[in-house]
Amino acid sequence: MELHSISSVQRMADGAYFVTADLTDGDELRDTVEYISREGDGFGLAPAIRAAVQQWISDGKPVPDYAPPVPEVVVPDRVTSRQFKMQLEIAGLTSAVEGWIASQETLVQIAYNNSGTFVRDEPMMVAGMTALGFTSEQIDAFFTAAAEI
Repeated sequence: MELHSISSVQRMADGAYFVTADLTDGDELRDTVEYISREGDGFGLAPAIRAAVQQWISDGKPVPDYAPPVPEVVVPDRVTSRQFKMQLEIAGLTSAVEGWIASQETLVQIAYNNSGTFVRDEPMMVAGMTALGFTSEQIDAFFTAAAEI
């Protein structure tokens, strides 16, 4: 195992450092890796990485506070009928939605009452949510919450 270089160092709240390092591992594979360096860790390349971090700091290179990556929220494109209708109730929207459905043509009513899934971008869904004043962001939040039920 060999440390070739480090390319960034971030200070973590617990006194450790989040390091991006170029190294060759025990299988002789060279790669850029993310590594958490903790004081007193004597395993493997830990002492060499800690020494490189201390040199980085001594050289006056930037050491910003660690900011964990924000996971990307994936909005589901569909939810089950049960999830959709339960989320309507949780959000206090059941009466408003069913009132709007009752005012629509029979095909819309059949779709609402008999669909096994509700698809976010389906034209009837878009029309209903738009009629009820939902923004695109609110629809995303609704489907995200419904998917968690």
